[in-house]
Amino acid sequence: MSLFWTKRADQIAALADGGAAGGAARAGGHMNGVRDLVASIFVEAGMPASAITYEPYLPGYYRVRKKWDLAVRYKGALVAALEFKSQVGSVGKNYNNRFEEALGTGADTWAAQRKNAAYGEVPPWLGYVFVLREDEETEKADRSTAALFPTDPDFDGLSYNGRYQQMISRFVGDNVYQAGWFITTSVGDDGVVRYAEPLATATGRSFRVAVQGRVDYVRSVLD
Repeated sequence: MSLFWTKRADQIAALADGGAAGGAARAGGHMNGVRDLVASIFVEAGMPASAITYEPYLPGYYRVRKKWDLAVRYKGALVAALEFKSQVGSVGKNYNNRFEEALGTGADTWAAQRKNAAYGEVPPWLGYVFVLREDEETEKADRSTAALFPTDPDFDGLSYNGRYQQMISRFVGDNVYQAGWFITTSVGDDGVVRYAEPLATATGRSFRVAVQGRVDYVRSVLD
């Protein structure tokens, strides 16, 4: 996580406006350290480094294509496609956008497989990695759930942090994504980076196990 914060600081400083006009949100690349770590997990699991592709376009169904953050392709099969997202500030404004983007990407990819067999005989495997900075906004409980009709009581009392956990848990539970990794992080006034993995079904350990299982399956089919 120190890579995440260091990269963010470097990018904000490099912007002409010093980040004053939303630089933290629009500076890209601060997730590269996490992305590279995940790539190494696939290599350690048995994929050649040449199988890793950064920022590939993959076919969809409701739209022609989508740029993913990372894909693993082995002997013509899509071993994995992964998205790496973060939320640092302005959670209330961007929570729904993050949700809709993630759901749309997953649903579109699976529709492409069901309708067009876009990924062949080996079905796709999708991963979602999310880093959330903890602050007062993310941790405030009892966010409003008011709607025109009754909402799911599982969301009652949850903070934005809790809602993100519910989102990722349901994505994986309903097989929209086959694995998730949810990390919360903060950096104190003392400069010490702290992180946690509050969702038991989306930790680094569970993610690594899921990757190993996927690689073993693909290699058992193709090798």
